[in-house]
Amino acid sequence: MTGAFASLPGVVTDDEGVIQHAGGPWAEQRALAAGRAVVPRADRVVIEVAGPDRLTWLDSITSQALGSLAAGESTELLVLDPQGRVEHAAAVLDDGASTWLIADRGDAAGLAKWLTMMRFRAAVTVAVRDDLAVVGAMRGGVAADRLVAAALRGRELPLVWADPWGRVSPGGWQYARAEDHPGADYAFLEALVDDAGEASLVDLDVAGALAAEALRIAAWRPRWAAEVDERSLPHESDWLRSAVHLDKGCYRGQETVAKVHNLGHPPRRLALLHLDGSENVLPERGDVVLLDDEEVGRVTSAAHHHELGPIALAILSRRAPEEAALVVRHDDAAIAAAQEVIVPGDAGRTAEVPRLTRLSRRRPAES
Repeated sequence: MTGAFASLPGVVTDDEGVIQHAGGPWAEQRALAAGRAVVPRADRVVIEVAGPDRLTWLDSITSQALGSLAAGESTELLVLDPQGRVEHAAAVLDDGASTWLIADRGDAAGLAKWLTMMRFRAAVTVAVRDDLAVVGAMRGGVAADRLVAAALRGRELPLVWADPWGRVSPGGWQYARAEDHPGADYAFLEALVDDAGEASLVDLDVAGALAAEALRIAAWRPRWAAEVDERSLPHESDWLRSAVHLDKGCYRGQETVAKVHNLGHPPRRLALLHLDGSENVLPERGDVVLLDDEEVGRVTSAAHHHELGPIALAILSRRAPEEAALVVRHDDAAIAAAQEVIVPGDAGRTAEVPRLTRLSRRRPAES
């Protein structure tokens, strides 16, 4: 979907039909941040999980405590592999009859397939809802009000997911030590809409993916399509903040989550990079981050922010000095980068484990 928005004058889409901008990326960022614009999310896919066992079943196989999720409450979940690495991620909203998941497009088919394989005898059904679209806006403005009015209803509840990144969720943990976490102001909403609901929003200001990504990056907010690779642990991007419940029962990968959090350190850490804009070059996902010509990480996301200028999220080695000036290599360009620490190098090891007195092996002196 997004056909109603894609046909608007000035709109530029990529090869996958995702609207990148509507003619003015800088103005779109400001309008989106102020709550005046909506952003079509063709890069997001809706999955419906129905059936009486849906919440307890999802609780048993994912990182989030969902067994008592109230109708209308928003959260998010991760699916981990047995070694605790991130395989899938999804926004979660329940309406009392169905649980609605919103996943990045590149992840949705794999997530739906895995959920279907994991049903066993649970009374649940899993369906990708290609007939629905996702549209976003920031809370607190006319765009959010219109979004709620246009949203599909589930048992009379508007199907609008409120991103939980603005605070540490129950059972979660924040590694970032910033006094004023930028996520506190990131009040992003995503509504599920049908064709009629989407068409009712086209008279509003429209922002593209470039604007949405710039605001997300500035809020230090990870997403599957950008920050996740084959090695990703949720600790590394501070995802314990909103997507992991540390006090819930067993699930696949839970042992690693607990071990790294309580006794170890995540091997990598997410950082915000403030980039030198003098060359007007923006790095891309996968570009190498260097310290004295030695690779210490990779860029995961990058954007031109309307206030901060060129910025990027990067996953760095835990041992990369936090105060060090870095360089990002993009093609033949070397872009100077200053770090803003998100996950500190000493994150983890939160358990107070008493040290055992080391017993002497020396033989007692003969009298």
